[in-house]
Amino acid sequence: MTYSIEERTLHFKQPAGTSRGVYTTRTSWFVTLTEGERTGIGECAPLPDLSCDAIPGYAKVLDRFCAALCQTGVLDDEALRDYPSMRFGLETALLHLQRGERLFDNAFSRGEEGIPINGLVWMGNHEEMLQRMEEKLEKGFHCVKLKIGAIDFDQELDLVKRIRERFSFHEIQLRLDANGAFPFDEALYKLELLSQYAIHSIEQPIKQGQWALMAELCRESPLPIALDEELIGVNDPEMKGHMLNIIKPRYIILKPSLHGGMQGCREWITAAREHGIGSWITSALESNVGLDAIAQFAADVYGDGITMPQGLGTGQLFTDNIPMPLEIRGEKLWRCR
Repeated sequence: MTYSIEERTLHFKQPAGTSRGVYTTRTSWFVTLTEGERTGIGECAPLPDLSCDAIPGYAKVLDRFCAALCQTGVLDDEALRDYPSMRFGLETALLHLQRGERLFDNAFSRGEEGIPINGLVWMGNHEEMLQRMEEKLEKGFHCVKLKIGAIDFDQELDLVKRIRERFSFHEIQLRLDANGAFPFDEALYKLELLSQYAIHSIEQPIKQGQWALMAELCRESPLPIALDEELIGVNDPEMKGHMLNIIKPRYIILKPSLHGGMQGCREWITAAREHGIGSWITSALESNVGLDAIAQFAADVYGDGITMPQGLGTGQLFTDNIPMPLEIRGEKLWRCR
């Protein structure tokens, strides 16, 4: 087995705003494994200032893991635990090499079923967010996720109110993602105001790393809380269960590039089920290479006939994405072959 690594920068069609800042580009490293006539490609896509393995000298560390894989033929799971984006890319490349484009055999990968997804509305000013919301609704989405926390909270609250005036919770499921933007001493008050509008859940209302405060918020919140950033860097299987037992969120949201690759996400899902906690899977702004692998993985984890909308609607974000057999029809992601 041999390998090559290509670094590539993708460009967003529109600036992607979060409470942590605005993305206009994102960099991925594509690993190609070759064995005889077969090849396998995987995407390693850390997010700056968020991924636990977004480190100086990323390419050199990745090169070392690739060399070890080609020498032994197997992934060093323990060594890769703290490098989730590299682990996910290498898992994908190895599966692609071994199984071809159908990484997992399920109804989605065979093109027989679509996966329901949420529409994503990025942060912007009030009018921009309202327009983006209108566009998602016109396309037929029944579950929409709003990024909040970057503009004035009263304007965001007004946006949610205006949405609910037009569409009841029977018509549109609203998910919110605060990306840790709320100060703890304001969080409960803001959640109470938002709870008037039949919100499905809110992701990461306060910054990660405050287990006791997040546990208190989960106990007191009138809205179901989902953990996202909180999971980053918690890579030991026992610690995963320990953290969930302390915080007791309603949901966890899993991104293979951030949360331990496919293997790490399976560990999170097992721990969550043991504690009666729900989950869904989302992409982390990967190209279509990573998105295809994540979608196939989600269908493998949750089985055929997924009903919970997943966060897999990011394939149309880039001007220079890599062509893959993925297509959004209505509110579902389909694999065309």
